[in-house]
Amino acid sequence: MKILSITILVSLTFGLTLTKSAAEDADGKLRIVVFGAHPDDAQYKAGGVAAKWAKLGHHVKLVSVTNGDIGHWQSAGGPLAKRRLEEVKKVDEILGVATEVLDIHDGELMPTLENRQKIIRVIREWKADIVIAHRPWDYHPDHRYVGVLMQDAAFMVTVPFVCMDAAPLKKNPVFLYSSDGFKKPYPFEADIIVSVDDVFDQKVRAIHEMPSQHYEGGASGSEEYVAKVPPASDEAGRKAWLRERWERRQSGEANRFRDALIKWYGPEKGAEVKFAEAFEICEYGRQPSKDEIKKLFPFFP
Repeated sequence: MKILSITILVSLTFGLTLTKSAAEDADGKLRIVVFGAHPDDAQYKAGGVAAKWAKLGHHVKLVSVTNGDIGHWQSAGGPLAKRRLEEVKKVDEILGVATEVLDIHDGELMPTLENRQKIIRVIREWKADIVIAHRPWDYHPDHRYVGVLMQDAAFMVTVPFVCMDAAPLKKNPVFLYSSDGFKKPYPFEADIIVSVDDVFDQKVRAIHEMPSQHYEGGASGSEEYVAKVPPASDEAGRKAWLRERWERRQSGEANRFRDALIKWYGPEKGAEVKFAEAFEICEYGRQPSKDEIKKLFPFFP
């Protein structure tokens, strides 16, 4: 009787969720979730492509797996976590995407069963077609463990009797890594690369709303660092300072993976791209064909 009751409860719960899912998915749009370790990582790594998806009406959520409460050289704790939440909300409003910050302390993320279940629930509740996160080797332990947690969730999101309070996905998403410069155990491979020329100004305008991390230097800042940055009273000077740095960063991405840009955009267009964001297909999850990638990233010629 107990087993039968549980089965009925699960069936009813999943049935209600799937009915709701069918209504939400009726628009035929893609659903994308990007995980970053801190309240800035997802915006930095995928803010451009997120804005492009949003412009086409697709549903994007940028998730910080920790609350960023030690990510500043001068402040910490609850006030910093609140400040950084407010910052990413402003950023994501400009990008046209949804925001979520999980209540895990900065610097304390571990690849535990509890945290794996949190990631599974986010992916399921968003009904993701695409999931993006850090690679599981990085200078920061929080970054590494976000990658591990995504890998650990990759198969489990489809398993019915895991996290039974969130309906399992019927189809495994495509899991992707965001780009980095680390070489071991192997360098990042740009399986997919997207021109963000058309949204570059929008991305820089959005990132401007996170002063704690660039104008003040975040955890690596100092009084000397801040003294070299245009003051808050000089907003135009600040924006020019920020733009110069992001031009260098995103053009570096384009030049580093120029061959991949030519593969996706053709010789003429690929050679003209100034700014880009790149992604690597995770070995877990769905393995998309080139035609599937073009449907998931509807930006290519």
